[in-house]
Amino acid sequence: MPELPDVEVFRQYMASTAFHKKISAATVFSKEMLESVSAPQLKKILEGQTLESGLRHGKYLFTETSNGPWLVLHFGMTGFLKYFKDPDHQPSHTRLLLDFANGYHLAYDCQRKLGMMSLTDAPGDFIRKSQLGPDALDPDLDVDQFEQMVKETTAIIKSTLMNQNRIAGIGNIYSDEMLFQAGIHPGARSQDLSKTEIKRLYGELKKVLQKAIEARADPNRFPDSFIIPHRRTDRVCPKCSGDIEKAKIAGRTAYFCPRCQQK
Repeated sequence: MPELPDVEVFRQYMASTAFHKKISAATVFSKEMLESVSAPQLKKILEGQTLESGLRHGKYLFTETSNGPWLVLHFGMTGFLKYFKDPDHQPSHTRLLLDFANGYHLAYDCQRKLGMMSLTDAPGDFIRKSQLGPDALDPDLDVDQFEQMVKETTAIIKSTLMNQNRIAGIGNIYSDEMLFQAGIHPGARSQDLSKTEIKRLYGELKKVLQKAIEARADPNRFPDSFIIPHRRTDRVCPKCSGDIEKAKIAGRTAYFCPRCQQK
């Protein structure tokens, strides 16, 4: 499932391929994925315009159009972008297709239709209306704010990290990695964590996300010290060589090392 690092890579990909190119046609293939906009409205806004700039907040990608509104994309569990020229290379589950005057195309593909497409006049308005928490890599999110966020809930820490209303961008896979690197059991209660543990988790949160972005969100390029490349029960912990376990925590499958992450 695309999380913050994946969406940041999508933002960079769109900037390097599709920006400043005139959109000659916009086609919506899955109207049910639109929110607060109709297919004709989206088509009217996009056609004849260019994509000028982009920003990411958590798992959402915002792209400014030359006439003002911002295109909003969420990638659900299976979404991605593809820029291509040959029509035969169009992804098989394209939900939005932008045709450019230069003969290229940009497809937003989302097989399971768990993502969304929308428009907003300002990303900040959309973020507030969606009640999203601060972006996990927001430089203004300091350790004191993070500690307050953790301590004010009785939820388990894995659930707290994945709560988009508290902090935006972290999902199942990267929450496992942060907790593994910090040596914290994913089933630990947030309010029971010590100040030292919270400070350590805050540091690992930033490091893990930055490292994942540097690796282009490709698990094959992650450091061997990460648990993600070993995220199977037939693998051993990269730190202590003990068995990796999995459990249903916060309604999701969590992978952890019970030796390194004692509850």
